[in-house]
Amino acid sequence: MTKLFVGGLPYSIDSQKLQELFAQFGQVISANVIVDKFTNQSKGFGFVEMADQAAAQEAIKSLDGSSLEGRRLGVSIAKPREDRPRNDNYRDRR
Repeated sequence: MTKLFVGGLPYSIDSQKLQELFAQFGQVISANVIVDKFTNQSKGFGFVEMADQAAAQEAIKSLDGSSLEGRRLGVSIAKPREDRPRNDNYRDRR
């Protein structure tokens, strides 16, 4: 299983449309457009998990740098999320 980062998404694209876009290259395990938790608006990027490495590489080759609804897509292997220290300002204000 290979996880891809997809940047430059049009704000009209939802997770279902993202999955459909990548399904032409192979089995999609999951597709998730990241949304703002307050406005529920797309942040313009997301993640796609492909079933195998070859399908993921084909998707990168075909979609990276391509245009979708006037926006240039950036598709790459997702980097592991770094553990960030929790910034708990509320506790500091007490």
